[in-house]
Amino acid sequence: MKIAILGAGAFGTALGGILADKGYDIDYYDSKVERERLSDVLAHAKYIILCVPSVAVPYLLPYLPKNIPLIVATKGILVDVAFHDFKDWMVLSGPGFADDIKARKKTFLTATDSRVVDLFNTNYIQFDFTDDRRGVLMCGALKNVYAILAGLKNLKRETGEWREFVRKASEEMATILEVNGSEPETVELVCGKGDLKLTCGLPSRNYEFGTILKKNPNYEPTNTVEGLSAIRRIVRHEIMVPAKAKLLREVIDAVK
Repeated sequence: MKIAILGAGAFGTALGGILADKGYDIDYYDSKVERERLSDVLAHAKYIILCVPSVAVPYLLPYLPKNIPLIVATKGILVDVAFHDFKDWMVLSGPGFADDIKARKKTFLTATDSRVVDLFNTNYIQFDFTDDRRGVLMCGALKNVYAILAGLKNLKRETGEWREFVRKASEEMATILEVNGSEPETVELVCGKGDLKLTCGLPSRNYEFGTILKKNPNYEPTNTVEGLSAIRRIVRHEIMVPAKAKLLREVIDAVK
């Protein structure tokens, strides 16, 4: 069975490695080097896995067939409206660094469909489950925003201050999910609180960006910082932000 993976970066190739080891035929699409190959990569694919940066998603989706099951593994997508035209889509997310997956270290992920579990389940990948696709997407975007703030505050893992920050950020995320029509309980899954804990510290790129921004408020990153992209979309009112989301408003003000 052929599976098309759109995005040949670290996470896309890590997921592809799992599938290749299980005997699936994997074909990658890397828009940076081979734009003309998209139709060839999609041809005869039984699943499409989306692993491109979130800023690239709106430009790529119009070219994808709407009748092939789509697995969204891109983190940083705040809303699900872009997928409403797809007949069959699901989400894969959670606290997994690509290098750890490639090294076959035990990793916990969240799936919104049993087929995702069937495809990726191994002795080192384990899953929890929800059908709250929108909530899983939002967790994958919001945790990056809070990681920037953790970097701005220079919080160190497992200190009392860090634990209190994670607790408050988790509560805010649950409130934000609820006011936007998702399940607040989704934050308790690894795609929520688990990924938040992983991202609020090094080697997270979002956390590192926050530490640099604290020293240099005019710093402009050269690599993709998903939390920064999410903040810009929040400022454009893509989601509702409750008044009591004080940490979220704090990081938005700092980045402005």
